[in-house]
Amino acid sequence: MEIKAIEASQTWEIRHEVMWPDQPFDFVKLEEDNFGLHFGAFEQEKLVSIVSCFIVDDEMQFRKLATLEDFQGKGIASQLLKYILELAKEKHLKKVWCNARTNKKSFYEKFRMTDTNKTFTKSGQEFTIMEVLL
Repeated sequence: MEIKAIEASQTWEIRHEVMWPDQPFDFVKLEEDNFGLHFGAFEQEKLVSIVSCFIVDDEMQFRKLATLEDFQGKGIASQLLKYILELAKEKHLKKVWCNARTNKKSFYEKFRMTDTNKTFTKSGQEFTIMEVLL
C-alpha cells in the first residue's frame, strides 16, 4: 500500500460510494475542497481509501475518511489516519479533530481520540465530534 497526496476531485467517487450513496453526487463535494490537503491509499495503483484535511491556525480537521468496501477491515484507513496524525505533528499542530459517525466512534478511540459529546445529525446520520490533542 502507498499513501500519497491526491486532488480533491479524486476523493469524490469514494466519498459518494462509501459514505453517501443515496445522495446526489454533488452532495459529497465540499466548498472548502480547494483549500484542503487530500490523501489517498493505493493498492497496486488503485485508489482504495481517501481522507481530506483542513488546517486552520493550529488545528486540523479531517473529513470524509472512507475506504472502498472490498478493502475495509485490512487496516488501510488506520494507516491513512496514522499518516495524517504524523503530518499534524510535523506541522506542530495542537489538535486534530473530526465529525465521526457515532457508530464508528470506537475506531477513532484506538488513536487516542476522545468524544467531545458534541453531537449532531446530518441527512439521517448521527455524528459526534472526536478530537486528539497533540
